[in-house]
Amino acid sequence: MPDVAPARKVRVCLIGPSLDIVGGQSVQLQRLLVGLGESDHLEVSFLPVNPRLPGALRVLQRVKYVRTIVTSIAYGASLVRAARTNDVLHAFSASYWSYILAPLPAMLIGRLWGRATVLNYHSGEADDHLSTWKRTAVPTMRRFATRIVVPSGYLVHVFGSFGLSAEAISNSVPIEMLPYRRRKRLLPRFLSNRNLEPLYNVACTVRAFALVQRKFPDASLVIAGDGRERVALELLVSELQLSNVTFMGRVPPNGMGAHYEQADIYFNSPNIDNMPLSILEAFACGLPVVSSNAGGIPFLVTSGTNGVLVERNDHEAMAAAALHLLDEPAVALSLADAARAECESKYTWPHVQRAWESLYLSLAPAC
Repeated sequence: MPDVAPARKVRVCLIGPSLDIVGGQSVQLQRLLVGLGESDHLEVSFLPVNPRLPGALRVLQRVKYVRTIVTSIAYGASLVRAARTNDVLHAFSASYWSYILAPLPAMLIGRLWGRATVLNYHSGEADDHLSTWKRTAVPTMRRFATRIVVPSGYLVHVFGSFGLSAEAISNSVPIEMLPYRRRKRLLPRFLSNRNLEPLYNVACTVRAFALVQRKFPDASLVIAGDGRERVALELLVSELQLSNVTFMGRVPPNGMGAHYEQADIYFNSPNIDNMPLSILEAFACGLPVVSSNAGGIPFLVTSGTNGVLVERNDHEAMAAAALHLLDEPAVALSLADAARAECESKYTWPHVQRAWESLYLSLAPAC
């Protein structure tokens, strides 16, 4: 933290997806909005990138293509108002077109008004995004972002490989709101809670579970989440003749605690990822983690220390790891205890709060 606090509160506008959209970015945005709202040094507001139009104009947002145009116009007008009244525009970012439509206009308008801009990039697809869009993404980030912040050392490395300086401020996990249980005895009860999209490769989890169920016929798998792959995954469950597989659909963040508490092993098998909140939440709940080694996950999970990592798309290795934990509950408990301790020491709100406050206050002189 700077030695001298500013004469007035630094006004920060958080810009990102609407809070009624379930996803990692919206969850982190909500936590920042609530937590930083209690700061003595900051005045924090929120601007959705997908504003809901009032009255009869909302009908236009139901028309394909038209909704993109009218929503972008409304978003742009909101950005101009935010730039007039705030010192720092903090824009959450995903990849590809999402970057063009949401954080890029925020950074452009912010810099036109002489405001500090923070690009908070969360996507595990950063390497491909910056490679394939290097004539647009890289130069605009370099020119219009005052600071680039990412949630993991993995993305710091990715951005650095494109000549972009980024700093890491980790995601936070509200351990006081999650059910913690030391699992001295494991039952074959598995949980997956990633969106059902191709990059998260939930099919690998299903196939791993199939191998586990050969040894433990009463094993169960809860799949919380929804997406384009749901029908294909339900067909896969049927083809493999699996039992005790439950598709929960989309679960709001405040509803996930019960599912963590009821599970005994957390399965995670993405092909592309960054710093999944779900792993941190599993850590906080005392749930041993078996995951692929995609993207930034090895920056979170040290295999054999606080979880188990396997190669991407290797369902046999996932199943073998899970069976080992079931056969050796003391090993599983040791991994889970280490994960919980790491969660407490790195990813709780006080640690994250100090990092964000220090960043904003360092930008205040330029505001």
